[in-house]
Amino acid sequence: MISVEEALALVFKNSFAITKTEKLPLAQCLNKILANSIEAPLNLPSYKLSSMDGYALNLHDAHEYSIVGEVKAGDSINPKLEIGECVRIFTGAVVPDSANAVVMQEKTTTDGNRIKIDTVIKSGDNIRPVGSQVKKGSFPLKKGQVLQASGMAFLQSLGIQQVEVFKAPKVTLVLTGNELISSHEKLTRGKIYESNSILLEAALHQQGIETQRISFTEDTLKGTIEVLKKAFLSSDVVLVSGGISVGDYDFVKQALEALKVKEVFYKVRQRPGKPLFFGKKENRFVFALPGNPASTLSCFYVYVLPLLARLRGSQSQGLIRVSMPLTHDFHSKEPRALFLKAHVENKTVTVLDGQHSSMLVSFARANALVYIPENGVSLKKGASVEVLLLPNIILT
Repeated sequence: MISVEEALALVFKNSFAITKTEKLPLAQCLNKILANSIEAPLNLPSYKLSSMDGYALNLHDAHEYSIVGEVKAGDSINPKLEIGECVRIFTGAVVPDSANAVVMQEKTTTDGNRIKIDTVIKSGDNIRPVGSQVKKGSFPLKKGQVLQASGMAFLQSLGIQQVEVFKAPKVTLVLTGNELISSHEKLTRGKIYESNSILLEAALHQQGIETQRISFTEDTLKGTIEVLKKAFLSSDVVLVSGGISVGDYDFVKQALEALKVKEVFYKVRQRPGKPLFFGKKENRFVFALPGNPASTLSCFYVYVLPLLARLRGSQSQGLIRVSMPLTHDFHSKEPRALFLKAHVENKTVTVLDGQHSSMLVSFARANALVYIPENGVSLKKGASVEVLLLPNIILT
């Protein structure tokens, strides 16, 4: 059994980037990773624009100007202004080439076709210059950057319709357990509704990764071998849920050995998720995750997520880690490291009740994990702890 730090180091050591790329329509690129730096094909903005509703001026020494026209957002006109002339202009409209400043309308008084300015105006005021956001030929987004909604919108504002991204790793889910049934079936004695498939599918989808297949296997060695064999044929990563402990009907480890999977590590000094297996078969990976849902998700976030990031060409360490003060005292004599479901609010963190590995309800309320190193702690309210922020959370 190894430590959390040793296990993570082995995940990083054994990972590599999948270099295959694909060109996708921009709308399909959320959470995808750029395979190349993006060169701006044009200046942004491409024309000098007004940042205010007001008047575009050809400056002179006096405070009064003659109004000779109007320019709305989207207009292509380019009126020629003589010195001392102006046009009514609106936010986002192209400033005439002959104008050199914009005055906001609140700083003016109007008298027929003339305005009087109530403030000092300098050349360039309230004008967004050509290329002030991005210069043509520059590289505003770099290779390896994850595309979020803002990045996609930025690329669309440059007129880019498709981008080259790293292909996401192909992931297959294998779920074990005779006790598992679909939510469409009637619940009978001894059975439970299976939830780890939607748990892992959703967590993967959040990273821009779609599962290739979800396979179920009964608790037999032969059945487990057959399903895993098929999974390896079509996957970069196989995620197995359950069957990795030491019970009489836990056949995953035996099946992996039969398929000549190289064990990188098995069992980590942590809670939840002690019976975690990580292995390789040629250039494919397998994580055998504990079957209890909270253990499954904790191990996914701590170990699987960093591997997937590396496979996609990122150097991410996984979840963002920050230090935050506790809202309460916390004591533990647990010799293993702990990943505790927690809630972050007002820049403080609270460890939630219901930490058993089978309890999803507290995970459903959590937006973070608190990491407690090995050999227990005794912490007072206000003490700083390491906090792992869950993906795409909204902090309050």
